[in-house]
Amino acid sequence: MKTIQLGTSDLHVTPICLGTMTFGEQVDEPTSHAILSHAVERGVTFWDTAEMYAVPPRAETFQVTETYIGHWIAKNPQLRQKLTIATKVAGPSRGMPWVRGGAMDVTAADIVAACDGSLQRLKTDVIDLYQLHWPTRNVPLFGMMSFDPSQDRAVTSMHTQLEALGQLVKAGKVRAVGLSNESAYGVCEFVRLAEQHGLPRVATVQNAYSLLNRTHENGLDEAMHRLNVSLLAYSPLAYGLLTGKYDASGTTGPDAPANARITMFESTRKQRWGRPEALAAARRYNALALANGLTPTRMALAYCYTKWQVASTIIGVTTQAQLDEDIDAYGTVLAPELLKAIDAIRWEMRDPAL
Repeated sequence: MKTIQLGTSDLHVTPICLGTMTFGEQVDEPTSHAILSHAVERGVTFWDTAEMYAVPPRAETFQVTETYIGHWIAKNPQLRQKLTIATKVAGPSRGMPWVRGGAMDVTAADIVAACDGSLQRLKTDVIDLYQLHWPTRNVPLFGMMSFDPSQDRAVTSMHTQLEALGQLVKAGKVRAVGLSNESAYGVCEFVRLAEQHGLPRVATVQNAYSLLNRTHENGLDEAMHRLNVSLLAYSPLAYGLLTGKYDASGTTGPDAPANARITMFESTRKQRWGRPEALAAARRYNALALANGLTPTRMALAYCYTKWQVASTIIGVTTQAQLDEDIDAYGTVLAPELLKAIDAIRWEMRDPAL
């Protein structure tokens, strides 16, 4: 695999990124370590984590994923220089009192303290890409349909947060900075503030992007392209809906896969991935893949792997077999007729997992 430059930073990463939010919940530490080692063997050296992980978030698994990765790095210090490690500071509380006491703000001091904690858990001297996990300001997130200005409240400004990130970069603790679950306004404003005040320029935005959620193409893609900010696409398989595993049974039927994320966690079924409309659209895409001689997983991943908007696609796995399947999909080219058929489904069913 060729490497991709992230924005204007000096980071060059693989076009596949290993997401690790299952580590510590669905995946135990020995299995996590085996997956990490296999990823390196397969050439996937870009890894993403967060202080909030594992997911679904619980007090008992808070920060566990970073700890697992840190233990692996401590056992394999000679491989650290080959890796690009990204992590994130959690945004304001979303019903998680174990994160900064449930605070509804993220101050400059919070960002610095969170970074120091991540460095310790990851057993590393530097975080290659440090991201704000979700905005502190009022913004429609995680399935919300529109912006509501009446929900605005006083919070730490983007400028102040960017100054804290700049402090971390200046101290050598962070190489590059990024955003996650961000809007076009947020990206433009962070870039403007960085250029106006000589602060670190955001290199990336990590947002959901899949056949079930192409809202990135509704203007955010233009903003990021013109500002040279790279997209890290998460949930390309829409929490497993685009693998076909739920097609016959649905997500709650008696034959639903017992060890699958949406089956296991009721909180997930209440989110965008659990919507009946999302499953209905997934069934259409999955049938289209099979009709064209592809597995649903291969088509869904190939779609992300080949889109000009996507710099690196974040894959989440629970087994080495899943990791191999996802990596093996790289290089698949979707025929023009198939892409037209994909667009036709999207025109009809839109973005049910936005």
